[in-house]
Amino acid sequence: MTIQVTGKNLDVGGALRSYVQERVATTVEKFIGRTPSGHVRIEKDHGGFRTNCTIHLWQGMSLEAHGVALDAYQSADLACERLEKRVRRYKRRVKRHGGEPPRKQTPATDYVVQAAQEGHEERDADNPVIIAEAETLVHEMAVSDAVMQMDLSDRPFVVFRNAS
Repeated sequence: MTIQVTGKNLDVGGALRSYVQERVATTVEKFIGRTPSGHVRIEKDHGGFRTNCTIHLWQGMSLEAHGVALDAYQSADLACERLEKRVRRYKRRVKRHGGEPPRKQTPATDYVVQAAQEGHEERDADNPVIIAEAETLVHEMAVSDAVMQMDLSDRPFVVFRNAS
């Protein structure tokens, strides 16, 4: 399990990379007890830095956090603080519900469809042009777990299969 650190519009040096990897690993290991895997992206953002963390837990959950500051190290620290808060909240919810059962996964296909252009008539409105196709997994979980996943990852929606 590794934490990959990359930069967007900047070169992430060895010191920053090792600092972020160690900080994220200790933040998550403190509550979960296992070494996490995930991706941290640091990018230059309007005179400051933005750090986006996506951590994948062994149960199938994903945690996302971000931090914005004038310094790259400060933005990483802010992202780790938010990540720690989310991991603590997740751990408390799992304890309260007596653990989390393993979830089933169903493969599903994700399509990106070309939007209709103005001034052009569509000949076949039922069959739009497919631009991209990707395989994704749809997890089977309870509604409360889906709400927790949406809360932990800052996503506007979560696609899941209801376990009941």
